[in-house]
Amino acid sequence: MDMEYFYQRFCREGFDENGVLNYFEPLPADNFNFAYDVVDEIARLEPERRAMVWCNLHGEERTFTFGQMKAYSDRCAQMLTAQGIKKGDMVLLVLKRHYEFWFTVLALHKIGAVGVPATNLLTTKDILYRFEAAGITACVCSGECDITNYVEEACQKYPNIHAKIIVRGHREGWLNFDEELAKQDGSWERVPTTKDDPMLLYFTSGTTGFPKMVVHTMAYPLGHIVTARYWHNAHANDLHLTVSESGWMKCVWGKLYGQWLAGASIFVYDFDKFVPSDLLHMIEKHKVTTFCAPPTIYRFFIKEGLGDYDLSSLRYSTTAGEALNPEVYNRWKEFTGLKLMEAYGQTETVVQTANFVGTTPKPGSMGKPSPLYEIHLIDEDGNEVPRGEVGEVVINTDKPHYALFSGYYRDEQATARAWHDGYYHTGDTAWMDEDGYFWYVGRTDDVIKASGYRIGPFEIESVLMEHPAVLECAVTGAPDPVRGTVVKATIVLTKAYQPSEALKKELQTHVKKQTAPYKYPRIVEFVQELPKTISGKIRRTEIREKDGQTH
Repeated sequence: MDMEYFYQRFCREGFDENGVLNYFEPLPADNFNFAYDVVDEIARLEPERRAMVWCNLHGEERTFTFGQMKAYSDRCAQMLTAQGIKKGDMVLLVLKRHYEFWFTVLALHKIGAVGVPATNLLTTKDILYRFEAAGITACVCSGECDITNYVEEACQKYPNIHAKIIVRGHREGWLNFDEELAKQDGSWERVPTTKDDPMLLYFTSGTTGFPKMVVHTMAYPLGHIVTARYWHNAHANDLHLTVSESGWMKCVWGKLYGQWLAGASIFVYDFDKFVPSDLLHMIEKHKVTTFCAPPTIYRFFIKEGLGDYDLSSLRYSTTAGEALNPEVYNRWKEFTGLKLMEAYGQTETVVQTANFVGTTPKPGSMGKPSPLYEIHLIDEDGNEVPRGEVGEVVINTDKPHYALFSGYYRDEQATARAWHDGYYHTGDTAWMDEDGYFWYVGRTDDVIKASGYRIGPFEIESVLMEHPAVLECAVTGAPDPVRGTVVKATIVLTKAYQPSEALKKELQTHVKKQTAPYKYPRIVEFVQELPKTISGKIRRTEIREKDGQTH
């Protein structure tokens, strides 16, 4: 079996005259289960094939084969079952970037239990909310942070946690992962599951309100063939690095499903604080070939200076998570010769639009729609907007919509707001150019209506980010007695600059020169930091509320 085409067992695909993907249909069997049908099957065909290269700050390094991934996940499934975890149970996973995350998530797939990954940045209040909202019954947590303290505090108000397992540490009342794993003999029989069974539950840290719960089913991983093969450009002998800890959805986008379906290996660097030089050194040392990170990481790389690193192993680079500033695109290409291929998607979906393999990217564009979905841009009345005009990104749910979640768990109202009139409403706005490329504007809540114009914050933020004084910024609408609403820029300055009236004027003039004059920020406020969600998204809503503007 040529591992390069292993993924084709699970899909039908078609291409245009330029070799660009234009048709894709996942074909999950009724009992499809990623752990059995992909990981265990590759282990049967090529047990010595490399699955993961893992290293951490302490200098530990491990390489795992698919054969080992099968063996460890079987033993982990035995261990979890011995603690009473069964099909349908909700299990919280706070495992940072430890390789034990992969053993555990595969084991849960094998049992038919639901993994609930979360970040170690959560507090007691956050954990209690997740316990109660999802009905969590067990936890597997890292001992290399304070998360077990917060779990203990949450358990004082929540009595339904029946099993607590600690990874890389010891704690009274918690089972030690390694010790329990060592007791298992690895004999594990396949448990019947179906492609429609729940598999993962993620809390989306939206920029407004409490996090909502997104559930994906056993068929979901097949949607990520498009992510890995046709956006990341991962092939059977690649070593792919996506920068994400296991608590974020980006981890299963870039460190699990699609990459292994493509036969590629994943590279995991287990760190806490992002240090640009460390990560660049790891790419150089381990000869990473395909790389994905949010634009912020590339920005830090460029500021660090790329001239001291040998990045010649890299052959493809991608970005997502926030809109890409063309300046970052140009500098990265100048240093590495690689184009940055941007994409867009959500916790609720897989890749929705991308600069796919074989296309010419437009710097700053989120690309063209994936053949997985029929995507439209519509106005507030549900009508399709003409090219060049801003509309909400929606997915036609009357057409096939693989790997789209089926609704928010235990929240009919939120589901009804997102799914109606034959569409899933993303809450994001964009416009489409004459070549069919989409350009991100902002969340529907974030669009500013000033002096009769609709203004997207990202365009102005992009222009401001090109000025050397600006480290971070958020653009919002602020109430104005004369104009109703005016554009406001809230700015964090780089170390070399101090707030002043002269700098405000300089920044305003900079925006006027680069974009339509009506878009310039009439108000400029300098701050030490911007309000953010736990996943690092700017909470513009908090800035608006502070200014007395609710929308």
